[in-house]
Amino acid sequence: MAASAPAPHATGFPAEGRCGFYVAKKKRFCRMVAAAGRRFCGEHAGAAEEENARKRILCPLDPKHTVYEDQLAKHLKKCNSREKPKPDFFIQDINAGLKDETEIPEQLVPISSLPEEQLEILIKKLKKVSEGLNSTLKDQIMSHPALHDALNDPNNGDSATKHLKQQASILGNIEELKLLGPRRCFVEFGAGKGKLSHWVDVALKDAEGVHFLLVEKAPTRFKVDGKHRKENAVFQRLQIDIQHLCLNRIPVLSREKLPVVGIGKHLCGAATDLALRCLVETYGASQAEGSEEPSAKRIKNAKADRSLDAAAENGGDSNVAGAWTPVAGIVVALCCHHRCDWRHYVGKDYFRAQGLGAREFHYFQRMSSWATCGMRTAAVGASSVPGTREDESEDGEEHDGGGHRGPEDRAGTWPGCLPGEEKERLGRLCKLLIDQGRLQYLQRKGFRAALQRYTDPTVSLENVLLTALPAQAPADTTA
Repeated sequence: MAASAPAPHATGFPAEGRCGFYVAKKKRFCRMVAAAGRRFCGEHAGAAEEENARKRILCPLDPKHTVYEDQLAKHLKKCNSREKPKPDFFIQDINAGLKDETEIPEQLVPISSLPEEQLEILIKKLKKVSEGLNSTLKDQIMSHPALHDALNDPNNGDSATKHLKQQASILGNIEELKLLGPRRCFVEFGAGKGKLSHWVDVALKDAEGVHFLLVEKAPTRFKVDGKHRKENAVFQRLQIDIQHLCLNRIPVLSREKLPVVGIGKHLCGAATDLALRCLVETYGASQAEGSEEPSAKRIKNAKADRSLDAAAENGGDSNVAGAWTPVAGIVVALCCHHRCDWRHYVGKDYFRAQGLGAREFHYFQRMSSWATCGMRTAAVGASSVPGTREDESEDGEEHDGGGHRGPEDRAGTWPGCLPGEEKERLGRLCKLLIDQGRLQYLQRKGFRAALQRYTDPTVSLENVLLTALPAQAPADTTA
């Protein structure tokens, strides 16, 4: 990397012990620490005159950082991006769903390139299959005393307050479902920094035998679970894609047979489907059948099939013999339906029953972004109400539809002449239809499932909470 002398207009000098490389794009000096006796940090060492003889190259494992060419072999052995040995609980694609090559649709064009008549046909299909669905969700906006002090901290900014309100409502719903208690394991999917598990732990106080499994595929900075040192609660972080997670191979679950509660705050797109299959099929079904480990091919015995068929005929009531599940409940805040995937989607049977397939699913999941991507008016996007848009959160854990738009989603490029309010309504119908498939899936698997609004749209546009309890649970355990 070539040296960059301070620009003529730059003022000041690098802080003591910091790199002397001037980053023109950011109009400041690099803030990395320079080694003793060096002017530049390792990343910008090539800028120093005495280092010119050594060449820095992009790391082949991760081009976001560089390395000395003559130290490449040594670096590859310790690079954080190197492939690491797979843990015992890793089973390739165990939660991915079966891949049916015959269902892969032909090359699909963006919505903005669809002929208007084809778009009209899709919209008519959407309206027809949505006729019997209740598009008005129950308000279940709650709070919890565990977050009282945090919510009333005067030092909170708008973003922190927004996240705390959501966490408080999710925690309130978990308690309302009577899922807070001793001797159970909370599995937080898409855990990020682990703040939701943190507040569950605070709410449980000194409950005995509580375990937390925090599932996150990416390395995460500023994790809060590392700060917990209570004897009664054990935190374990699993760095793995949910697609490959086999909960049966987690020692604490296989050894202590704890009831599992699946939780998540803004579990993005396909991650929701992967988490549901991980809990209900990979873990729940195999535990109920008494097998030592799950089948990657989802081979179900005849008895289980008969039970599920009977449940479907009874409108989803699976209170039948053999429907026991070790999953005590599921509470997940949904997010980013436009990032769903047909292969991973758990509601394919529901779609097929409506006469829909992979092609319609593709376009409906893209159209779902109309509900949250800011197409209403510039006034809404620039609202003075904090938290109306969540393109990028303080945690880097969530996004409310604005962060993954395609060209067809932006205002002014949509096909047709529908008003913005109508497109928002259609987007919400798409979300509801996708979520209805998830509800039907959970009902077939022996759960009572529901959707509700858990926070105000001014706090988060992605404000729908999916909850599920075993169908054979006593009636007083539901909200």
